[in-house]
Amino acid sequence: MRLTTRTSIAMRALMFCAMHRGEVVRKADIAVACNASLHHMAQVIHLLGRHGLLLTARGRGGGVMLGHAPRDISVGQVVRRLESDLPFIECADTRTNTCPLIEGCRLRGGFARALDAFYAALDEISLHDLVQGNGALARTLELEPA
Repeated sequence: MRLTTRTSIAMRALMFCAMHRGEVVRKADIAVACNASLHHMAQVIHLLGRHGLLLTARGRGGGVMLGHAPRDISVGQVVRRLESDLPFIECADTRTNTCPLIEGCRLRGGFARALDAFYAALDEISLHDLVQGNGALARTLELEPA
């Protein structure tokens, strides 16, 4: 399984915001620190805002901040929300499935169980777990003095 770039950028943005918890940060600063284009970061921030994971404010003095405490955001929650529009396997989407084996195939159930286990493992990891006491991450994501 491979996650989309969108999800990778989203996790970076959430970690950045968690490291700057309580601060309103600019998407341009997040994009630079996370090695993402401003265009991609804007799309991801919009999605995270729509899902309530980030709070966004426009205009002068605007920016973004976490929408919940880091302990309340799991990696599984983020991945589900950003990857849910992409079926893991073709036959999982009954509208677009073209596999002729669907009636007798037992592989689909195995993939479903594997995907459930994948999300269960990610549900155990919170944003807090990723950033708490992580000095290397803090140094990487610190803002340049104004």
